[in-house]
Amino acid sequence: MDISSSQHRESRLVDAFVDMADTLVADFDTVELLHRLTEYCVELLGAAEAGLLLADQRGSLQLVASSAERTELVELFQLQVNEGPCMDCFRTGQTVSVADLAATADRWPTFTPEALSVGYVSVHTVPLRLRDQTIGALNLFGTTPGVLSEADRHVARALAETATIGILSERAIRHGEVLTEQLQTALNNRVIIEQAKGVLAHAGDLPIDETFAVLRDYGRARQTRLTDIARSIVTGALDTAEVLAAEERAR
Repeated sequence: MDISSSQHRESRLVDAFVDMADTLVADFDTVELLHRLTEYCVELLGAAEAGLLLADQRGSLQLVASSAERTELVELFQLQVNEGPCMDCFRTGQTVSVADLAATADRWPTFTPEALSVGYVSVHTVPLRLRDQTIGALNLFGTTPGVLSEADRHVARALAETATIGILSERAIRHGEVLTEQLQTALNNRVIIEQAKGVLAHAGDLPIDETFAVLRDYGRARQTRLTDIARSIVTGALDTAEVLAAEERAR
């Protein structure tokens, strides 16, 4: 890596941590925060794709964010079969790292063939944990064999921990409480976002992979929360033609 590339990466790392830390002092959208976390992981850690699962109020993992549709499908498959790196990571609160899934197929006999079939060859999973409380897991998928470097593992853990602090209030943790209402709201908001993505994909004949960026960019340009934009689209309060036209003008 040349000096300019190294400096750019350091600058983006600072941006990422400032972004995550902003949740401590300002009102924030949990779903959008976690989507940004997956995007930062792809950009900064050399992961091909990333996905994030969060525990609901019953303690069951639910998919909240992913950097690509194929990641979403693999994560949902983990939940369906109750097997995979995220499940192990959440149960133990420990990092799970596999350099070559094909070489350890017996570890997750149902999950591994599914991951390999969509091109994922390696995986590194980090718990969303603060002290002894684990509220989810972050999956980093690779399309080539290998694990993250030691430096990148530290960055992944730090990003995950910073996001976790943003989700859990210090006061609630002191009293041994989980902010279940906030977590459940995040899960509910993800459903609204997925519905809005489907509406936009149909209305604009767009690949589903592109619709999240359209929603996000429209909201950022108007300083409006992602979930509020999504809800307006789903309820019909916001015309999809307006959103799509704004995206065209921005290009």
